[in-house]
Amino acid sequence: MKEPTATEKYLTLLAREFPSAESAAAEMIRLCALRTLPKGTEYFFSDLHGEYESFSRLLRSASGMIRAKIDLVFEKSLSSAERARLAELIYTPEEILSGMVQSGEIDDEWRSLTLYRLILVSEAVSAKYTRAEVRKKMPPAFGAILDELLNVTDDVDKEYYYTELISSILSTGIADDFIAALCALIRRLAVNRLHIIGDVFDRGPRADRIMDELMTCEHVDFEWGNHDISWMGAASGCRALIANVVRIALGYNSYDVLEDGYGLNLRPLSVFAERVYGADPCTEFYPHTLDDVVYDTVEYSLTAKMHKAIAVIQLKLEGQLMRSHPEYGLEDRRLFEKVDFRAGTLTYGGRVYALCDTCFPTVDPDDPLRLTEEEEDLMRILSSSFHHSVRLNAHIRHLYARGSMYKTVNGNLLYHGCIPLNADGSFQKVTVCGEGLSGRALLDTLDGIARRAYFAPFGSPEQIEARDYLWYLWCGPDSPLYGKDKNAFFERSLLGDDAAELKRENYAPYYELSHDPAVCGQILAEFGLDPTRGHIVNGHVPVIRAEGQTPVRADGRLFVIDGGISKAYRVKTGIAGYTLIYDSHSLRLAEHTPGESTPTVSVVEKMPRRVNVADTDIGEELAGRIADLGALLAAYRSGEIKERGSYQ
Repeated sequence: MKEPTATEKYLTLLAREFPSAESAAAEMIRLCALRTLPKGTEYFFSDLHGEYESFSRLLRSASGMIRAKIDLVFEKSLSSAERARLAELIYTPEEILSGMVQSGEIDDEWRSLTLYRLILVSEAVSAKYTRAEVRKKMPPAFGAILDELLNVTDDVDKEYYYTELISSILSTGIADDFIAALCALIRRLAVNRLHIIGDVFDRGPRADRIMDELMTCEHVDFEWGNHDISWMGAASGCRALIANVVRIALGYNSYDVLEDGYGLNLRPLSVFAERVYGADPCTEFYPHTLDDVVYDTVEYSLTAKMHKAIAVIQLKLEGQLMRSHPEYGLEDRRLFEKVDFRAGTLTYGGRVYALCDTCFPTVDPDDPLRLTEEEEDLMRILSSSFHHSVRLNAHIRHLYARGSMYKTVNGNLLYHGCIPLNADGSFQKVTVCGEGLSGRALLDTLDGIARRAYFAPFGSPEQIEARDYLWYLWCGPDSPLYGKDKNAFFERSLLGDDAAELKRENYAPYYELSHDPAVCGQILAEFGLDPTRGHIVNGHVPVIRAEGQTPVRADGRLFVIDGGISKAYRVKTGIAGYTLIYDSHSLRLAEHTPGESTPTVSVVEKMPRRVNVADTDIGEELAGRIADLGALLAAYRSGEIKERGSYQ
C-alpha cells in the first residue's frame, strides 16, 4: 500500500473536525466573513510597576475609549455630566450600585433608563464582532438574555421589545446584577487584545493583583522587562535575584505584594535584621513611602534594618556570581570586594571614596563575599519560600506561557528595552554561551535561556547556568532588557555625594540612535517587518514630558510608552503614563494625568483605509485555514477522502 503523503495525513486529521463537504464549506464561509470585519482594538501598556489601582482604572476605562463611545452615542441626548456618570458606572458598577443603594438614590425608573442606555453602548462597542464572538464574552449567567437584547431584528418594534424585556428583568429582582453584567460585557468588548511591554513588577504595591487581572484576559501577551526577568529568576532559584526583589520591595515599603500577595516568609529576615542591626539607625536604607501597607504594617525603622540586611546579602551574592562568571565581563563591577572595610573606604579609578555607612557586622574584611551561617540559613528559607509559593509560580508560568523577549504583531515590533547597537548604528555582537550574536538571533537565544532557567530540571547544571544568566539580563551592560553601562546599586547604597559621577548610569547607544528613522527601519527589517510602515513599541526609559520629550520618535517609526504609571516616576515625567491604541482607523496615544478621569487622546497616525481582520496576522492565519479547508473540500468532492457524516 502506498504510504500517504504529509498533506494527505493532514487532510485526514482535518476531516475529523469537519467530517463532510457541507461542514468544511460552512467553516470556509464563516472564516471568509471574519476576514471582512474591522480589526479588533489593541492596547499597548508598559512599565506598570505594581500600580494595580492605576492600571485597573486604565483597563476598565479602555484608556478613555469607552467614554469616547458614550459621547458618540449620547452627545446630543445627555449632558457631559450624565455621560461621565454613565462611564463611571461602566468602570466600577459594583461599587457605584452599592453606594446608590445605601444612599437611597436608586429606584426602578433609574434602573430601567440605565439598562436601556447600557444596551445602546453595548451595541456600539460590539459592532465589529461577530455574534458568536460577542456571545463568548458574555457573562454565562445572563448570556441568553444579553444575546436577545443585542440582536433584535429590524422588523421588531425595538422600543416595545426593550421595554417588555427590561420590565421582566426588573420584576425578577436581578436588575442590579444585570447592570453589572452589561458593564462587564462593554469592558470586555472595548479591549480586544492587550500587549504588556514589560515591567509588571517592582516599586508599586500590588503586581500580584495586576497578574490576577491579566490572567483573566483572553488575548494578552508580555514582552519581558528587566524587572519581570528579576522575578522570573527569583522564582527559578537565583539567590542574587531573590535578594534583589525582596530588597526593592522593602525599599518601596511593598510588604503587601510579598506577604499578602505571595505568602513569602519575611519573619526570619525581620528577626535577623532586628538582632544584627538593632543599634544601627540604617539611615541610608529608609524606604520610599509612596503607598501605605494594608495587611501588615511595619515600623519604618525596622524596614530600614531589613532593607540593609538584604542589601548586604545581595551585594555578597552578586559578587559571588560575578566571580563565578568571568565571561560576563564585569570585573570592574566587583566593587564590594574592593572595599577596605577596616578603613571604611573604596579606592576606585585612582580616588579614595569614604563609605556613607561603615556598620557591617556580617562582613569579614578578609573574605567580604562570604555569607555568615545565619545569612545562609536566611537565604535557604527565602529560597524555599519563593520556590513553594503557589500563586507566585502560577503568575511566573503565565509570564512564560504568554511572554517572550519580543513579539512581532500586525506589522509592529514590541520589546521592552533595546536592541544592542554599536555607536555607528550597526548591530552589536554580544557573546552568549561562547557565541557572538546580534539582532534577532540574540533575542531568540536569550529567550531560550530564560525558559531553561525555569523549566530545566531544578538544580541541574544547565538550569543553574541559565538562572545565573537571568541576573545578567536584569542588570548587565549588554542586556537588551537593561540597556545601560552599569547598575549603580552599590554606589547608590554605600557612597556619598562625592561619588555622583560613579552613580551615573549611562544609556546604551540605542537610545540616541533610535531617534533616526533609518536605524528604526534597519531594526524592523532585521525582524522581518516593513521598514517603511512598521513601528517599534518599547518602554523602559521614562518619557520626561515635563522637559518636552515626546513618546513619538523617528518620524513615527518608534513609540516609547513608559510615561509614569508608576508613582515613583510621576514627579519626573509630569504625567501618569501612556497607552498606545491601535484600532481599525488609526494609531492613537492616550496621555494620562494623575487625578483626571479622562485622558488626552490624540491620533498619531491615520490608516490610509480601514484595517480589516484580513490585513492582520490573524487574517493571514485565517487565509491559511481557508486554503486548507478548500483542499479538504476538493478531496471530498474527488473522492480521495470519504465523508463520514454525523452518524459515524
